[in-house]
Amino acid sequence: MTAWARYRVLYVMMLPIVIYFAIFSYFPLFKGLQISMQNFRMIGNRPFVGLKNYQVVWHDPVFWRVLENTVVIGIGMLILGFFAPIIAALSLNEVRQTWFKKVTQMVIYLPHLFSWVVVGGIWILMLSPDGGFINELLKVLGTAKPIHFWAEVDYARYLMILTNTWKEMGFTCILYLASIVSISPSLYEAAHMDGAGRWQQLRYVTLPQLIPTMKVVTLLNMIGMLRMFDQMMILSNPAIARKVDVLMTYTYQKGILEFNMGVASAAGFLVVLATLILVFATRKLIRYDEE
Repeated sequence: MTAWARYRVLYVMMLPIVIYFAIFSYFPLFKGLQISMQNFRMIGNRPFVGLKNYQVVWHDPVFWRVLENTVVIGIGMLILGFFAPIIAALSLNEVRQTWFKKVTQMVIYLPHLFSWVVVGGIWILMLSPDGGFINELLKVLGTAKPIHFWAEVDYARYLMILTNTWKEMGFTCILYLASIVSISPSLYEAAHMDGAGRWQQLRYVTLPQLIPTMKVVTLLNMIGMLRMFDQMMILSNPAIARKVDVLMTYTYQKGILEFNMGVASAAGFLVVLATLILVFATRKLIRYDEE
């Protein structure tokens, strides 16, 4: 019996998935590549221009500015988004009150379920100079004048990093908690018999067992590092746009607002290429494929 005959049922089950990705992922990808090498028009001829659109992007100073913003904000999100969930998960793991542990998990996970429209509205109100919770708290602590957080370029990047971490920390924390639960109790028993205290057990048992999950989280965060869009569109404004505009908002500006689809597609493919390079470099660096 041939392999096709033996596994034909599995192949038939996979067929809808293959068709879905072919239509909604790979066809748009190749179509975008084609547009990036054309002088795109909705009506009429679309002459082939080769790498001209890529040259336009490459020599555009705005592109390099948004690239800098993307890298700086992305690295901040990677670092804070890596350590904050680990600290939260390890702290929750030490909680002995089951009800408090579950309530805390729900509270920190809930923002992950909200769209950036909701999250943006929450933080715009929280940081508002007119009655916002943070400014009211600062007023109680003695601040003379309210701080216009969303209009200060000095705060812009930090706010993007902190709000993103606040939104996504709960989801990653749940992954770490699931990994902690799966650690064999015999490892802790052996460490306890060797005289290890709670700190030594955390350092030499828990953290090493979390390394595979850390690798997965790092790789997932790296994949999304250059593709930030929703957050910036919701929270950005003309006062801080210069510091928080990123590659995807640049693509949106060129493609949707200026209707320069060739340049927008070229910028998008540069993002795809850079993401592939970052992901493969990260896999090698963290030794993702090794146990």
